[in-house]
Amino acid sequence: MRERMSRIDAGIRYMLFASFMFALMGVFAKLLSQTMPSLEVVFFRNIFGVIFIAATLVKRPMKHTGGKGWLLFFRGMMGFLALLAFFYNIAHIPLGDAMTYSKTSPIFTALFAWILLKERLGTVGWTALFLGFVGILFIARPTGLILDKTAWLGIFSGAGAALAYTAVRELRNYYDTRAIVLSFMVIGTVGPLILMAISPYVDIPELDMLFGEFVIPPAGIWHYIVLMGVFATLAQFYMTKAYGVARAGVVGAVSYSNILFSILLGLFIGDPLPDLSTWIGIALIVVAGVAVAAAREGRSGS
Repeated sequence: MRERMSRIDAGIRYMLFASFMFALMGVFAKLLSQTMPSLEVVFFRNIFGVIFIAATLVKRPMKHTGGKGWLLFFRGMMGFLALLAFFYNIAHIPLGDAMTYSKTSPIFTALFAWILLKERLGTVGWTALFLGFVGILFIARPTGLILDKTAWLGIFSGAGAALAYTAVRELRNYYDTRAIVLSFMVIGTVGPLILMAISPYVDIPELDMLFGEFVIPPAGIWHYIVLMGVFATLAQFYMTKAYGVARAGVVGAVSYSNILFSILLGLFIGDPLPDLSTWIGIALIVVAGVAVAAAREGRSGS
């Protein structure tokens, strides 16, 4: 019993640290967005990850059976587009709001698992989905039936990540985990390069999240790029450790602390304090996400 509680405590500590690192990554992504397009920020975020994973391959080569190449590409593409939507929102709305949208991914994951994998949701699951979508409306505050661009991109940042996670559940039967992550990192590096190369020839203001000309980073912000990469890598590492030592339901619930960290850190870089409607939306999304995780863990343990 004591050992089990110790593992839970360690998992909570790891996830709290990972959540704080994710929030710090968001801060530096927002600062970088003041001098370069979101597309370029995504490029630098991912190339740091490619270098890190490549270093691990030198010590321990990948071993897997392979196959499902189209699904591996789909996972990488969805991860890249979801991250791009997330970083675009970081540049244009408060950091806490952008993080909250991205944390809707567990809700969408449950929905896609029901649609694509025929998993049961049950009463708790459906109630959680309803609360989660109501929470999104409280944050997005649509005018009539119309949502603005950042709201749609926020929803996609959660839904796109959920599609990527759903694909991972199948891919892990065929690929080394690093290969799955690398598919996302490589597409997230090559994709921005292609889009930045064609950006001078594209003038579609409505699609500004997809295009942006490369800007040579000024000497004074290179440390922001390095710090963003370091914090992102630490976040991924400690998140993995957290899920490795404690139950997913407990760790997943603690992961929502990155919303609070993002709000607090956002205040230091000029973000406004969330209003009542946003706080209600955040609360509903957190409750929904925790409920979905608890329901799925209950089914897997039964």
